[in-house]
Order: sequence, then C-alpha cells, then structure tokens
Amino acid sequence: MKKNHSTNYFDTFIEVAEDTKRDSGTKPPAKDRKTVAEMQYDYIAAHPYQYTSDDVLFRVFADRKDLTKAEEKEARKEFFSKGQPCFRASPLTKMYGFGIHCNSEGKIALYGMETEAYQKFMTDPKVKKVQAMKSGK
Repeated sequence: MKKNHSTNYFDTFIEVAEDTKRDSGTKPPAKDRKTVAEMQYDYIAAHPYQYTSDDVLFRVFADRKDLTKAEEKEARKEFFSKGQPCFRASPLTKMYGFGIHCNSEGKIALYGMETEAYQKFMTDPKVKKVQAMKSGK
C-alpha cells in the first residue's frame, strides 16, 4: 500500500507570506483558462469549511486533468502517494493576501488579511500559526 501524504492542517491558521504585495485579500484575476489560484479561490470561497486542503488540491488537479468520476479514486491515491505542496505554497497565501484557517476537522476557509477575523486568528493563542512561504528568495 502506498503512503498517503496529506496536506491537511488542524486548528491552524496559515498567515499570508511575509513578502506579499497585497494589503487585503484580492480575488485572483480571471484568465481565459482558469489558473490554480482562481480555482482554489472559487472552491474555498464558495464552500467555507466544507473541504479539507487535500480535497481542494485534488479537485483542482482533477479538473485541470479533466478526470472522469471513475478515474478519480485511483488518481487521488496516486496524487497523494507523493508529497504535494500545501496551502503554505498556494498563490492565495503568497500573492493574493488570504490567510487560510483549518478547523479541528481540517476543513478550510479563506480570510482576507484586512478582516477582523484574520486579526482574531492572529491573536488567538489556541490557534497554531504557520506562515505562507515567501514568493522570492
């Protein structure tokens, strides 16, 4: 059996990257072909605390590969048999000014860095904080 490399965090807040150019959460711009950032944003913004990080990352992968429902189960196993970048490496946390809160079930929601909720997570001692990865070196 292959190892499952999960990207899920629990009771954790992923802060925006130190070197972000934004001062508020900004929806990724629409392009002809949806970008990873746009797809991640659409899933999470429309369904706060409904999906885990793994769910969203795999859903974006499956949509970009045009996988059928029948192909998804095996593809998901294969996808997570290798380590995948987590939301600390997402354009949402690195470039678009969003923090991501992971609740006790690992379900995620977006919070713009300008919001009161974002500040509450940052000051709550019960919530573990991890910073998004920097964009530059």
